[in-house]
Amino acid sequence: MENKAFGLFCVMVRVQNVLCSFFVCQILYEKRRCFGISSNVHQINEEIRDKELRVIDVDGNQLGILSADEALKIAFEKDLDLVKIAPQATPPVCRIMDYGKFCSEQTKRAKEAKKNQKVIEIKEVRMSSTIDTHDFNVKVNQAVKFLNGGDKIKVSVRFKKRTLAHPQFGEELLAKFKDAISEAGVVDKPSKMEGRSLVMFVSPKVNK
Repeated sequence: MENKAFGLFCVMVRVQNVLCSFFVCQILYEKRRCFGISSNVHQINEEIRDKELRVIDVDGNQLGILSADEALKIAFEKDLDLVKIAPQATPPVCRIMDYGKFCSEQTKRAKEAKKNQKVIEIKEVRMSSTIDTHDFNVKVNQAVKFLNGGDKIKVSVRFKKRTLAHPQFGEELLAKFKDAISEAGVVDKPSKMEGRSLVMFVSPKVNK
């Protein structure tokens, strides 16, 4: 009977030890919630091994020069992280913060900045070397609309086989086109031949 009771006691002790170990691991995991992602961006928590640190608290107040252990203790007591923000300073500057929240906010800002960026496209306006006046004016209006929308344009004059020997017709047409869109755009570089087409690139005019 005594042996059975002793055996049951040993089992209960082992279970208790396992549970304690589990909860300790959970606590450490929570404290180091950003540990895995910090190595490529910031040193945080136990990664910081400097002898002395200049520490700023979560509200931006200076806590003075502390040891890494002292600073880490303060951070953990507030359930926050110790993050090295100025490693080149002497001593390095660390701030107490919620690093997970900080990373999330940085990602959100980056996404917002990317969303607000204007994507410049290159629109193409094609003409034949024998285009008539009406179609020419249509192409000019189309180009002005693209330029006013912030897009670059590629103006191309396509030569038929019989007109390929007279590139000056294309040059004259592009010069006329350039004048027609001068209030909306500016030519990036001189026109050049690409296969059987003479092309010219135009960018939106700044401070129109």
